Amino acid sequence: QVQLVESGGGSVQAGGSLRLSCAASGDTYSIYCMGWFRQAPGKEREGVAAIGRLGITSYYADSVKGRFTISKDNAKNTLYLQMNSLAPEDTAMYYCAASLGGCYYSDYTSPLRYAYWGQGTQVTVSS
Repeated sequence: QVQLVESGGGSVQAGGSLRLSCAASGDTYSIYCMGWFRQAPGKEREGVAAIGRLGITSYYADSVKGRFTISKDNAKNTLYLQMNSLAPEDTAMYYCAASLGGCYYSDYTSPLRYAYWGQGTQVTVSS
């Protein structure tokens, strides 16, 4: 079992920045891929970014490429999402997720690939 706890959400004005964190505990050795998803009210859950076990391979949705950076600290079992140049359309509940399989460009945005989920942290961007 893996437990994930997100933190770092909040309210910012457009153009601002936030850094989300996701602390993993439990059987973290079994995690091969971690991702960030977001879900706005009335919309489907959207894959934002994913990163492989060693932190070398990462993928980003076109909507956040160049603005968001995913990273991880394996020593601390913590996943991060640095979000810069935030816009109102980035407003959503953000979730981290862990997969027991590797990260692949073809399906890293599929929620079905991830076995474990955090409870989410709200990000609100005002114009």
